Amino acid sequence: MGDTLLMPTVKEQVLQVVQRLPDDADFRDVNEEIALLAAVSEAEDDIKEGRLIDNREMKSRLEDWLDG
Repeated sequence: MGDTLLMPTVKEQVLQVVQRLPDDADFRDVNEEIALLAAVSEAEDDIKEGRLIDNREMKSRLEDWLDG
């Protein structure tokens, strides 16, 4: 059997982030770090599920959005 890399649990990831923050971090700092973890996790899920668009499509969407 090959070695399986175990991903840390969400709780473990959050605790690691909190431990890395400076001692004077406030709730907003903690919230921002947790939001970043959640966004990265969602992006990883999207990649695994094939929910991707190429750069040209994204550029087109942005142009449509910005042009209103």
